[in-house]
Amino acid sequence: MKARTNCCILLLMTIGLSAQQRRFDGRSWRHHIEVLADDNMEGRGTGTPGLQRAEAYVVDRLQKADLIPAGVDGYYQPVSFESREIVEEDCDAALVRAGTPERLVLGTDAYFSGLHDLAPSVDAQLVFVGYGLKVPEKDHDDFAGLNLKGKVVVAIPAVPDGIDGPTAVLANALRQQQYPGMGLAGWIWLVPPTANWPSSVAAARFPTMDLAGSEDMTRRQIRMFLLSTRADALFEGTGHTAAELLALAQDHKPLPHFDLPVSIRARTRTQKKPVQSANVIAKLECTDPELKNEYLVLAAHIDHLGVGDAVNGDGIYNGAIDNASGVAALIDLADQFKREGLRPKRSVLFVFFTGEEKGLLGSKYFTRHPTVDARSIIADVNVDGIHALAPLTSVLVLGQDDSTLGDAAARAITSQHVAVASDPNNRGICCSDQYSFIERDIPAVKLDIDFPGESNKVLLDWVRERVHKPSDDAHQTLDPQAAGKYEEILWRLVLDVANGVHRPEWKPTSIYHQRYSTR
Repeated sequence: MKARTNCCILLLMTIGLSAQQRRFDGRSWRHHIEVLADDNMEGRGTGTPGLQRAEAYVVDRLQKADLIPAGVDGYYQPVSFESREIVEEDCDAALVRAGTPERLVLGTDAYFSGLHDLAPSVDAQLVFVGYGLKVPEKDHDDFAGLNLKGKVVVAIPAVPDGIDGPTAVLANALRQQQYPGMGLAGWIWLVPPTANWPSSVAAARFPTMDLAGSEDMTRRQIRMFLLSTRADALFEGTGHTAAELLALAQDHKPLPHFDLPVSIRARTRTQKKPVQSANVIAKLECTDPELKNEYLVLAAHIDHLGVGDAVNGDGIYNGAIDNASGVAALIDLADQFKREGLRPKRSVLFVFFTGEEKGLLGSKYFTRHPTVDARSIIADVNVDGIHALAPLTSVLVLGQDDSTLGDAAARAITSQHVAVASDPNNRGICCSDQYSFIERDIPAVKLDIDFPGESNKVLLDWVRERVHKPSDDAHQTLDPQAAGKYEEILWRLVLDVANGVHRPEWKPTSIYHQRYSTR
């Protein structure tokens, strides 16, 4: 009887220890998503009442977790934007050959991109410039020897062989920003027939934004995406076809550069208005007399696309995974710190960015106007899209090879008996809020659930059916155990960095550190 009692006690102790180790079960994570991705939040568009309601919910949760306000106005850091919306019915475009215009149907053949301010009109010669890349580190320059002043360049948004993944990502991020001295009148990108054209057109119809006061009238151009099946009119008489050039680009082979016997005549109209929004920032103040004045930033963006073109009768782009899921994880970690009464050596800033979907604008503003001493920010861990769609077996660390922060992420992943899915291409490193920190020479990583082998179809199906669509809502099937395991990895990473003897450091081989080093 005594032996049986001892076995029962041992079993209860084991169950208790197991429960203690499983801090996160995905249930509260799912609950926060259901709140943040509810139709009442109206897709959390930047500067909208729906986003304000979502941020109020987050502030309430931060208060309950006893986190200290770390914004400018309590938990809030106000951010001013200028919104730009293309008035498509007042826009037109035509390809002109030998004086004869051939109209492009906007939405069917082409669409304008308002990511940067558009020139109101253009009438310019076209030049094909291959990949449209200038990469000094790899001795690649698609513009060498070309006189492009006043012209519109046509390019294929891909990269040639010989440019490694991280360099390609950086070059893509800077593709349209680093050539103001060329005097270009604009860009036209050829979109392959395999692309999801309807989704791209719908996304382009959402208002775009920039930080207030950042408009540069001298750099206004046209930026257009042209469906490749409509692009043969560009190459008629050149000895090339759109299909041929796209096939070369798909194989990363060299592309030619040549004048096109066509010009573009376009007219645009953009409505502008000021928009006010805010980042939400809270501080977990920690214990070490010196290290508590250093900050690890744990970040997620809270905005999404708002209300737009209806798909199957639904026009609310709820953004459940993108990125209510990341916000939910940060709330769960804040709650866990309170439950355990735990304070690591360094302080942790919980930051919920606005305007990520508008071009990483909230994080750009924060990194330029931090609410703590900029030198005290040691690293950024960004959470954008927890794709808990299947059992979690491996995690991809974007930025793993760039800094010792990547090493810490790998330790956190393997501590949960999960594989580290190394990605030498650093795909996506530039396309979420961690890039704003990298630009300021602050080590940063983003952790993505990986879908190896045949499971990759699960992610591809999700991307096709739900990414930036109204169907990314709280009704989709999610795996709470995968979410809980991801949160545990995130928890371990935060504690590792916050308690570490040394600040995360860049590795000498990092292309980002080489480009942005200021220290």
